[in-house]
Amino acid sequence: MTKTGIAVRSRIAIIDVLRGMVMLIMLFDHVRETIYLHKQVSDPMMIDATEPALFFTRMAAHFCAPTFVFLTGLSAWLYANPEAGPRDATGFLVKRGLLLVVLEIFVVNFAWAGVFPPATLYLQVIWVIGLAMVFLGVVHKLPLKLLGAAGLLIVFGHNALTSISFEPGTLAYSLWTVLLHRGYLIADSAVKLKVSYPLLPWIGVILLGYAAGPLYARGVAPERRRTLLRRFGVAALLLLAMLRCFNIYGEELPWAQGPDAVHTVMSFFNFTKYPPSLDFLLLTIGVGALAAAGMEGVDNWYTRACATFGGVPMFYYLLHLYVLLILQTALVAVFGANHGARWGVDTVWPVWVVAPLLMPVLYLPCKAFANFKRTSKQAWVRYF
Repeated sequence: MTKTGIAVRSRIAIIDVLRGMVMLIMLFDHVRETIYLHKQVSDPMMIDATEPALFFTRMAAHFCAPTFVFLTGLSAWLYANPEAGPRDATGFLVKRGLLLVVLEIFVVNFAWAGVFPPATLYLQVIWVIGLAMVFLGVVHKLPLKLLGAAGLLIVFGHNALTSISFEPGTLAYSLWTVLLHRGYLIADSAVKLKVSYPLLPWIGVILLGYAAGPLYARGVAPERRRTLLRRFGVAALLLLAMLRCFNIYGEELPWAQGPDAVHTVMSFFNFTKYPPSLDFLLLTIGVGALAAAGMEGVDNWYTRACATFGGVPMFYYLLHLYVLLILQTALVAVFGANHGARWGVDTVWPVWVVAPLLMPVLYLPCKAFANFKRTSKQAWVRYF
């Protein structure tokens, strides 16, 4: 392969590497929700009722959704701007986004509940990524600066809207629940419908990812790209430090001095995820930008494994959920239910044992599907 080819491959590979990294981090949180579900965590978490090990396990998962949605926007720009010249990405983005919504409702909900329909249909991260992709598919031809400015306005401004509320049962309430307030769209029927991931902030994140796409254009020198990413990451974290230290803006729950240093740190980083507060996004996207700068061009067994997972994101997501469903079903069958209808552990540390053990189990089918995806000419594989 030519030197140019190697440069192009490393330039694009970092997207799959980062995506794979956060997907593996996500595995820890989903193992927690499989064998430690009886120990619920609120949003934000209750510091006095949450052990540090559980807090930081949950906090690590905070990096997953923002990084993934940002990279979805970035990947959309690369799809719309191949080396041969710009192309219309509307069809691809809208069709893939609608597919994700369908998968969330029918396939993902069954994986979590083990029955269909479940008592509650949850509209979670796959649903919100799908709708954000549909929105991006409609607007992506607008000027890039306008899209970037809209993304910044949404990310920085949506916290100012959290005090707005509407009467339950009205159309305004339903629309506001979808856009910004986590809650039930349908609460009084046999099957309830709950929005876990409000849409508006994630539209802001996907727009910022799309606006960052030109950083990965072929003509951008790698060192220039890494410098800009480092500056962006440091600026985001410095702004977070200023806003959070003085409880100025960006998070509804102020931090407070705890009984010890660990609990003080927990309070400081106790951010709202549903919907993601400005402080939540400054932390996660800022660290993500620094990771993108630091890991570009790194080639070892770990980054290659991450790239394999990140190259088949939807396949991995569905696979790991069904592996966890099988695991929970098998545990109940062998040991019996010890927490309601489920089997669970009594401390959080087994989560950190089980998740790494599952990674090679997931890797082999992901590797096989990645090979199939590279060689297949079937259109549907592009969506997985």
